[in-house]
Amino acid sequence: MDCLWKPRTRPEAFILACGDGNSRLSSLHWTRWNGRSAVARGVNVVNDCKPYCAAGTFHSYPVVVRLDRAEPWKKHPRVQHFTQLTLVFPGARPAGYERTVTYPLWN
Repeated sequence: MDCLWKPRTRPEAFILACGDGNSRLSSLHWTRWNGRSAVARGVNVVNDCKPYCAAGTFHSYPVVVRLDRAEPWKKHPRVQHFTQLTLVFPGARPAGYERTVTYPLWN
């Protein structure tokens, strides 16, 4: 589901911070997509919020994206959606981020 609650399959981009857009995935190239999981390589574009977010600078970091834990979507129970997103940074990563970061996805 995207920030507007629309289902997407193999999106090329995905906003992680729907409220302010300060973290997003772009240039996603999916190598796997099935009912159990999905994997892509792309870029995580993150605002450093220095000195504050409106004046911050966006930086790009290569990332591997994994989607897991497919469940029925509450709004349309016949539609499955992934409920967990994991980012793995193979090189540089944003300040304060672990090499692997896992987020729950909204339902």
